Amino acid sequence: MDAISLSIFANRIDAICSEMGATLQKAAFSPNIRDRLDYSCAIFDADGELCAQAAHIPVHLGSMAFAMSDVVSSIECSAGDMVVLNDPFKGGTHLPDVTVIAPLHIGGKLAGFVANRAHHADIGSETPGSMPLSSSLFDEGLIIEPSFLVKAGVVDEDYFSGLMKHMRNRQESSGDFIAQVAANRRGLIRLTALIEKIGLENYLLSLDLLNDYAAKLAKDSFREIKDGAYSFQDLLDDDGHGHEDILIRAAVKFEKGAITVDFTGSAEQVAGNINCPLSVTAAAVYYVFRCLMPAQAPACAGSFRCIKIKAAEGSVVNASFPAAVAAGNVETSTRIVDVVLGALAQAIPERIPAASHGSMNNLAMGSQGDEHHAAWDYYETIGGGMGASATSDGLDAVQTHMTNTLNTPIESLEMRYPLRITRYQIRRDASGRGRHHGGQGLVREYQFLAPAQVTILSERRKHQPWGLAAGGNAKVGVNTLNNRAVSAKQSLDVRAGDVVCIKTPGGGGFG
Repeated sequence: MDAISLSIFANRIDAICSEMGATLQKAAFSPNIRDRLDYSCAIFDADGELCAQAAHIPVHLGSMAFAMSDVVSSIECSAGDMVVLNDPFKGGTHLPDVTVIAPLHIGGKLAGFVANRAHHADIGSETPGSMPLSSSLFDEGLIIEPSFLVKAGVVDEDYFSGLMKHMRNRQESSGDFIAQVAANRRGLIRLTALIEKIGLENYLLSLDLLNDYAAKLAKDSFREIKDGAYSFQDLLDDDGHGHEDILIRAAVKFEKGAITVDFTGSAEQVAGNINCPLSVTAAAVYYVFRCLMPAQAPACAGSFRCIKIKAAEGSVVNASFPAAVAAGNVETSTRIVDVVLGALAQAIPERIPAASHGSMNNLAMGSQGDEHHAAWDYYETIGGGMGASATSDGLDAVQTHMTNTLNTPIESLEMRYPLRITRYQIRRDASGRGRHHGGQGLVREYQFLAPAQVTILSERRKHQPWGLAAGGNAKVGVNTLNNRAVSAKQSLDVRAGDVVCIKTPGGGGFG
């Protein structure tokens, strides 16, 4: 196959993933999926190796790329089936991220899978927003073992009804699950049409060639990095249960085209929910190295063939069941990115930016409901400052690294929930100074019109986002309730009229 034909093929399967995402967004009921775009779609081969992914959420896609082969090897799917799961220790990330997988059979032969992963604000946790200050996976909501949601093309109503019994807003939850089914059906239709057009044999050959090309491109991208070991460490503020200054250490070793990222020395898993399953750690590592590849590099398994990850079982970056992991997916993954970037800055300083704001600034909220108020759940992340680089200032007020979501429009929030957004603006004094300045953070202020429960899961409230090449550190974030400071990880019972304000960190400066 010539280069042009291979490029056309790669773009065709990428487009299928994008169309799956558009279907999921348009069909979803919740603002979290419809407005924030907190979902991801991908195509896998018959062995569960990544073939293509849309430009959705890095932590979703990297974790699926790492774990899908184990998932599909443990299930036996027939044509028309779909499997649902969210178990972080069996291919998931954290419980709110629900994955739906559908096999594709051509002529009675398994040709691959389509899959999507979407964040559900309600996954059965007792805490609204399903992001509690947990100390066990069992505290975080409904654990969905790999199970058949659809059999022979028909939703299993008994199983589905059993799932919905755990949800407070069953109309919204059921709509989101069915939207995920619809997205996979669209992917199956489009992928079947492509394979019928070019032939199954040619499709499989094209996948092999695409992976070989991606592997070569990745190897060429890292060729400039001298063989050697580069190490860095950073700290998480706390786990919300009394453990502070939690160490993450990485040594990145380059040797004859092979890359090993070794997390030996990182802290043991902790009581709080900042622990990571290994799939999330892998997602963060894959993301960093994907950023070093050319923009046209295919997003497939071949891109990561040369990367090996070592992490001690029972550590904060490779937690053991039933460790709490709700914030590991969002906060610890972000710090892993910082640590790997910090190590690479020693090898290729001109290509690595300073630390970005370093937190997804998670806010989960809602109410169990009573005779006066309906139950509701909502979750969002808030952007901050991007780190500066050798060539440019960092961007202000953006989502960085492991998340790639939009903000929920104020109008959407205020129409659906008993909330008012009283302030939403750039935080002008948060960036790190330098030859190139880091980006500024955000200020987002919520006034509650009815009693609610709020959970804040945030980082970089104690340890500043660092600068590079003598650039200055950025300011830490600040969380307040009625102008009184609250901790980085906090559960709050708010009354009507109370105001929660989140001021997010900026990005570090460069030079």
